[in-house]
Amino acid sequence: MADVWNVTCRPRWRRALWPFVRVSADARGLHMRTLLRHRSVPWGDIAELRVHRKSARTGCRVSLLLHDGHERLLPLPRGRSSDDPDFDAEVEALRALHRRHAATESSKVPAVSYRTARRGWVGLLVVCPVLLACAAMAAQSVSGTASDERAWKSATACTARTPAAERRECLTTTPAVISRTEADVPKRSSWLYFTDGRPVERLFVPRDAALEFEGGGSVELTFWRGRLMKVSGKNHVWRQDIPTAGGTAAWAAAFLLAAGCSAAHSLLRLLGRRLRDDESLPPVLPFAGALAATALWLLPLCYLHPTTLFSSTVAITWLAVGSLVTLGLFAGAWHTTSATAPGAATAKPAAEETGEEFLPARFLEDTDYNPHGFGTHIVLDGGPLAVAPGPGRFAARPIPVQRLTLKNVRRARHTDPVDRRWDVAELDDAGTPVRLAAEPADLARVLRELARAKTSLNTANPEP
Repeated sequence: MADVWNVTCRPRWRRALWPFVRVSADARGLHMRTLLRHRSVPWGDIAELRVHRKSARTGCRVSLLLHDGHERLLPLPRGRSSDDPDFDAEVEALRALHRRHAATESSKVPAVSYRTARRGWVGLLVVCPVLLACAAMAAQSVSGTASDERAWKSATACTARTPAAERRECLTTTPAVISRTEADVPKRSSWLYFTDGRPVERLFVPRDAALEFEGGGSVELTFWRGRLMKVSGKNHVWRQDIPTAGGTAAWAAAFLLAAGCSAAHSLLRLLGRRLRDDESLPPVLPFAGALAATALWLLPLCYLHPTTLFSSTVAITWLAVGSLVTLGLFAGAWHTTSATAPGAATAKPAAEETGEEFLPARFLEDTDYNPHGFGTHIVLDGGPLAVAPGPGRFAARPIPVQRLTLKNVRRARHTDPVDRRWDVAELDDAGTPVRLAAEPADLARVLRELARAKTSLNTANPEP
């Protein structure tokens, strides 16, 4: 792509209005044209190009991260999937123009997906209290549901001596004739219609029940608290489902577990808010596994002991043992995600025999001592300072300390492909700017060693 001078991205879909969208790029910058608007962005205003990888259905898109921190999503190009060669070719062409005209040092196009730190966590944080509110409302209705359930089970038929004020609590029966049935396709409404619309015009029932009853058949309707609860025919009886206390309590527990899953997502994204937008977050799977294991004991407990959760000896023992198991699982999940978290503290191994120490640090530019950005560690205290691809001397390359001059030390920016908690040293390598990044304490130590080594060289080989 070194000979690319102009790029034009055209839509690959034949849909209404898409022919009026076009994105082009030349030496002046990126130009976006739509039916109603035309906007250009100079290359100097663009910090980096980013690829947003969505689901298999929505494909991939490109965005511009500007130097002022704002991000702008381009209408084109669009990829049909995460493996789209035409999309990749257009992105690489845009990237070549950006490198040429913006003099960027970026070695890759950051890819942002739902697994990276770029995705927002505020929405998940809003979902959590909503689910908790649903759990609270379901839990508060357990006692009322249990009371209604007991009343329905103990209800008896009304008699002539039943006072009018108490007739809502007893069962009232009345004859009726089904005029017709309407049994629609599955997952749609099915109805029983009654002759002359008495005592009700129609009744919603499952499709199986609608198929059992026949038009013109005589039935007996049972009412309780003003609701039609049962339809009794010659060959079939349909009963209205009554919410149970156990089912309501189980729903409350399910909402609580869902809120816990949302909270785990939010926590991981909140802890990773200082990472680069394209860095992967720790997986939420350990927390999801802990919640799934909790559901195995919590849902049956709530279903079987909805009203005696804190008064029954069996329920209390069940709850205590299950809670201890859940605490252990969450502790393990936290340990697992902390150990695999990006930017987590990395061990700095040292060889006792040689006294060498390997600090996690990276030169962000490709140089003769850091070809293709292979270095991940700086070797100290074992001889000449060197860049190594890991915590060892294998393939290490010495750093030409006599060529390096420190210009500035700053915090990592959005455009630096490192953890935002790291510091970045801006160095001059014989006229070429290079950047060295590491944790603040490690970077300070590396810079001291660089200065000490350069002073020793200058002392040993004084300039004439």
